[in-house]
Formats: sequence, structure tokens, C-alpha cells
Amino acid sequence: MKLTTFIQGAVASVAVALAAGSALAEYPEKPVNFIVPWPPGDLEDVLTRMIAEDFQKEYGVAAAVVNKPGGGGGPFPGAIEVANAPADGYTIGSFVIGVPVLGHQIDIPPLTPAKFDPLGIFLTYPFVIATSADAPYSTMQELAEYARSNDVALGHFGDVLTPTKVTKAYARNAGFEWGSDAAFDALDCNTLASGDADVINTTLQLILPCLDKVKVLVAITDSRIPLVPDAPTIGELDPSLNIALWNGLFVRKETPAEVREKIIAVARKTVMSERAQDVARQTGALVYWQGPEESAERIARDIETVARITEILK
Repeated sequence: MKLTTFIQGAVASVAVALAAGSALAEYPEKPVNFIVPWPPGDLEDVLTRMIAEDFQKEYGVAAAVVNKPGGGGGPFPGAIEVANAPADGYTIGSFVIGVPVLGHQIDIPPLTPAKFDPLGIFLTYPFVIATSADAPYSTMQELAEYARSNDVALGHFGDVLTPTKVTKAYARNAGFEWGSDAAFDALDCNTLASGDADVINTTLQLILPCLDKVKVLVAITDSRIPLVPDAPTIGELDPSLNIALWNGLFVRKETPAEVREKIIAVARKTVMSERAQDVARQTGALVYWQGPEESAERIARDIETVARITEILK
């Protein structure tokens, strides 16, 4: 009797396991949402939409980008939605560096580093520090020397952004202070031409129309930007500040490996496609695929770098 009971239990366990495996193998079997915690139209939105389109074609289920901007709260409300969703791969976050690196540091408990795993990082925004072509400095070192005895006005997109923090930390480490600094809604050719700022911390795509009238002093990116290959990266000038503003795909840590693999397979293929690389060529963005393990290591390094920058700026 005991043997019979054991066999029946074993058969039942196998049946449950097979059923679970079968259900898992069917992923995705319902619509999938990619949450972008910003308004439509920027680089992360454009590329995530490409991934969603290819996901839909590959697996035959609806896949949509859902924009969840948080207004003055940045990307965090959208990220919290992903944090609170089931860990089943049907709600995928497309997050900037601030979510996994900074969210837990500003008292948002759902965004602890233990909450998410990266599937991969696929975009580095082409942030640069630029000035007018007739400025009396052509490198960051020359700017530092000039700024020690002259007021230089800095324009940026806000103190909360990583590139702004890097720009201010560089000044501290290089021994100079910005004469003034202000946040702008737009930082483009007109900002420099009008004299509203002497130096701007902006994205390369915004100054491409006047690239022949500006000097790009440094790229706040992981590697040099092909459109301005002579501009060094911030890490080349100051290794302690080697960080960039990036975007990647994230899921809850409990998400099954088989589900992750299906998402990764599509995303990797999409970002290396010609149409995604065209975005890179047209904007100066770096578009690539950095896998889960390498992305996790990068996030750990970035957390250390952000802590170091925070100390520098105290």
C-alpha cells in the first residue's frame, strides 16, 4: 500500500512539473507591456518600441510600450509599477541608470537593488560637454585653467541627472568652480549662440545642426562617440568619474530564466539591427547589447561611482 501511494505521489509530482513546464514554455501567451517611465519620443522610447515590435512579430502576441512619466518625480513612478507587477515577464521595465542605481537611495523602498535583474543594457545617451568654436579653450584641461580666473557659465538639464553631477564633480577634481550654472529646458545651438551659457552639458543630437560651430570638449559616455571621435570620454580624463547615462531592460528577480531568455533573444537582435544602428548613426547615441551578467557588474560599479561623486559634491 505504501509503495502504491509513493508511486501515485511520484506520478502526481511529475504531472505537476510537466504542466508547469508546459505553461512556462508557452510564454508569452498574452500581451506584454514594456514600461518606459518617460514621455514618448526620446531615444529609450524609440529603441524600446523597436524591441516591442520585433517581440510581437517573433512570438505572435501583442507587445506595447506604455509610457509612464512621473513629472517632477522622474522615472520612479513607472519603475514602481514594474516592481509591483507579477514576476512573469509580462511587465518589463525599460530603465535609465537612475532606477537601479539611485532609486533606493532616495527612500523609495520598492526600488531596492534586490528588486530587479537586468536583462541587458542597450543604450548610452550621447551626453557631451560643448562650447562655442571661438571659446578660448579647446579641451577640458584648458577650460579648467581658464575658469580658475574667469567666470564660465554652465548650462545643464538639472542637478538630478548623472551627466550634470559628473560635470560638477569634474570641476571639483580639476580645481575650479563654475562661475554660475542653470538648468535649461533646451540646450542646443541657440543656447551657445545667444550667450545664455558658455558651456553646455547636453546631448550630441541637439547640437548636430551646428557641429561645425561648436567644440565638443568631452563625451560623458562609455566609449568615444563615432561622430566626434576626437573628443575623449570622461573616464579617459578622470577615471574616478567613469560613468554614463544608459538605458536597459529589467525584470523582477523572480522572473523565470526561460522567460528572460525569450525577451533577451529578441532585444539583442533588435538593437544590433540596421534600423537600430541607424538611430546611433543619426544621433551619436551608442546602441549595443550588454548581457545580464556584464550589466549587473556595471550597475555595481556605477553604484560605487555615484557614491564617490556624491562625496565629491558635498
